[in-house]
Amino acid sequence: MSDDPVSWFLIEPGWKVVDAGGAEIGSVDEIVGDSSDDIFNGLSVATSLLGRPRYVPSEQVGLITEGRVQLRISKELAERLGEYEEPATSAQILPEGASALRRAEASVEAPIHSHEERVNFLTRLRDAVRRLVGR
Repeated sequence: MSDDPVSWFLIEPGWKVVDAGGAEIGSVDEIVGDSSDDIFNGLSVATSLLGRPRYVPSEQVGLITEGRVQLRISKELAERLGEYEEPATSAQILPEGASALRRAEASVEAPIHSHEERVNFLTRLRDAVRRLVGR
């Protein structure tokens, strides 16, 4: 692992997340953003094996190095971050007078986000063991 900064594009689920002082907070669960437009919104961070991930907005993300994301906030502040909420599916907003056929067409056109790569309990457990034994 290098201490050289890397782009948010390289962040992977399972990377260690530390606070501003270097204390471990958890691991990356999901990366939230649009890589095609280079828009980094933030991270979903797993702070425990069974707990719900916390959402860290991009403004609170500091130095990113291979395998490690350092936040700009303390562990105490990170523990108070809100739970990560799934992004809403994109859907077209229709006028109130839209026909039933148009509403049905819009519901078919609205893409559903798939989260096949979402980190599950076993993946979190594997990543926690790897961090403990130092890979």
